[in-house]
Amino acid sequence: MNAKPAISIIIATYNAEKDIRECLASIAAQPFKDIEVVVADGGSSDGTVAILKEYASQYRLIWTSEKDKGIYDALNKGVAMASGKWIHFLGADDRLLPGFSELAAQLQDENAVYYGITKEYHNDGRKELTGLLTGKFSRYRMAKGCINHQAILYPASVFQKYSYNLRYQVYSDYDLNIRVWGDNGYKKHFYPIPVVSYNMSGFSANNPDKLFLEDKPAIIRENLGWIVYFRFMLKEWKRRRKEA
Repeated sequence: MNAKPAISIIIATYNAEKDIRECLASIAAQPFKDIEVVVADGGSSDGTVAILKEYASQYRLIWTSEKDKGIYDALNKGVAMASGKWIHFLGADDRLLPGFSELAAQLQDENAVYYGITKEYHNDGRKELTGLLTGKFSRYRMAKGCINHQAILYPASVFQKYSYNLRYQVYSDYDLNIRVWGDNGYKKHFYPIPVVSYNMSGFSANNPDKLFLEDKPAIIRENLGWIVYFRFMLKEWKRRRKEA
C-alpha cells in the first residue's frame, strides 16, 4: 500500500448511523482501491462512531469526532487530514457508483480537475435520474448554476489555494467551484461517466443561502470575468422582469 494514496474521499457526518454504512460499503466495493477515506464527524451521539471504528479496522479510514461549525467546517477539517493526491467529497447519504473507478483511472494531470456526472435519488422513493446539476460545465454554465461537487475529483493543490468559506452555510461548494472554474491554472476534463448516486433530499438541496445569493454577482465578476458577469446579469434581469 502506498504511503500517499491516490484519492482521499472526505465525508462530513453527524448522526449518520442510518446512512454511513452503505456509503462506506459503496467505497469499499470500488475496483479502484488506492483510496483513503477521511471522515470528519461533528460529535455524533448515535452509532456513527462505532461504525467508523469498525470500518477503520478493515480499510484505510481515518476519522475525528468533535463539535464543528457545520458541514463546510467539517470538510475543511477533512481536507487538513487528507493525504491523497486527489480530493473527492461525498455525503453520508450518497453512494459511489462503479463509474467512479472509471473516472479515477483517467487521473494523470495534477493541474487538472476531472469530473463526471451524478445520478439523483429521493428519499420518497422516486426513480433515480440524471440530475440538472450535472454534465459539462463552461464558465457561463457555472455562473448560472452549481455543479454537484460529488461529481468532481480535485487535485489536492486546489485546497492549498482555496477552502470552503464558512460565511456560506449551504452554498460554499458553489462559491469554491466558481473560483476553481475561473482559475486558468487548472484545466477541466469532463467524462460523461456516472460516478455518484446523489441524495436530492439532502441539506443543500432544500435550504436557501441568502448571503451567498447576495454575494454571487460579485463572486462571478471577480472570478469568471466581465463577459460572463454581464451575460449572467442580463439573464437575471430578464428573469426578474418576467416574474414582475
